[in-house]
Amino acid sequence: MKGFLRFVSLGALVAGLATGAATAQELKIGYVNSERILRDSAPAKAATQKLEQEFAKRDRELQDMGAKLKQTAEKLEKDGPVLTEADRARRQRELSDMDRDFQKRQREFREDLNQRRNEELQALLERAQKIVRQLAEQEKYDLIIQDSVYFSARVDITDKVLRALNGGK
Repeated sequence: MKGFLRFVSLGALVAGLATGAATAQELKIGYVNSERILRDSAPAKAATQKLEQEFAKRDRELQDMGAKLKQTAEKLEKDGPVLTEADRARRQRELSDMDRDFQKRQREFREDLNQRRNEELQALLERAQKIVRQLAEQEKYDLIIQDSVYFSARVDITDKVLRALNGGK
């Protein structure tokens, strides 16, 4: 219900602006697709590559650790029938400890990666918003909407924002 009210309020605001502005001048509205900015811009691609390089070593270590864990589990299953009860229990404890350590490292890796990704995305979004504000002032937009249910291609200024982010004007 809150989202609907917000939509109705935004719709009423835009309609009111359009009605009031129609008598004085044309209302200039722009649209920016933030998903495209985060996917297609050069800074977004550079940030993705930077994160991949930054986390590649830990990712390989986790893959190696997972492979070792799998081998240890397979070996225990294969050797289980011929092991003494004490040896089987010891190996199961070791396997359980390895699995717990693996799960912990995997969780820490995901948390660290997500935190860094959020930091990189936040910096990119701040830069994009600055460009959108500059563009709005330069080209005298009355309203710029980010992410909507529907928009006409004639109001889409995403390509202009991408060009500015990519270093061109």
